[in-house]
Amino acid sequence: MPVEGGEVWAEDTGGEGLPLVLLHPGVSASSVWDTILPTLAAHHRVIRYDVRGFGRSPAPGGPYSLAGDLLAVLDHFDVGRAVLVGSSMGGATALSLAVDAPARVAGLALFCPGVTGDPALESTELLDRITELAQQGDLDGMVSLGLRTWAAAGTGEDPEAAAHIRAAIPGWFNNLGHQMPDPDAFGRLGEIAVPCLLALGEHDQELVIRSNEAVAARIPGCRLVRLAASDHFPSLREPERVARLTLELYDSVG
Repeated sequence: MPVEGGEVWAEDTGGEGLPLVLLHPGVSASSVWDTILPTLAAHHRVIRYDVRGFGRSPAPGGPYSLAGDLLAVLDHFDVGRAVLVGSSMGGATALSLAVDAPARVAGLALFCPGVTGDPALESTELLDRITELAQQGDLDGMVSLGLRTWAAAGTGEDPEAAAHIRAAIPGWFNNLGHQMPDPDAFGRLGEIAVPCLLALGEHDQELVIRSNEAVAARIPGCRLVRLAASDHFPSLREPERVARLTLELYDSVG
């Protein structure tokens, strides 16, 4: 489907009622939702898409923003309001839209979300190490670093998580110089007035856990859930619970 200055791959299961929109993390593409999509689609209309440069979406050819593309997807499918289900980068996109265009958001199901404007997430140490490995052409080293960083709940042999990370790496570099930052959402989380669930992974990075706790505390009425068996890939580690929590959040939306 067209977006400003480019295209993204998107999928709509069809159906009536308020849709669920699935927003993938930066360590995967929309395929990260494959396990839970049938469960969600059995109950509701579900829309998902790949961010530019990830999965089945072409690399960007000009500037864009994540929240801007989310709005374009909603408009393309003629969706006025939606329940947003965001993981990591997708969670940050969902929060950005919730504060900038609240009329378009009916509810938020956030899994290990990022958020723009949180100083706790602004360290460049990991990005610097990834860049160093990229300059060395060490793809296996980047995957190994990704497994240690985001997939701590797995084992040394974790082919599923490794495949997601390996497939996401081109997106990290395709988007350099093109992806424009969305406005600060962290300082405006108190404005969110829709049902919200935030689930963090107990095996995630400590800085992400602390950020997730702060985000949940700042959103009025947000339900905080701790996923004991999850790292930064909750839809891989605990798919049934992720699906159940998402459906519970949907049911709470007026």
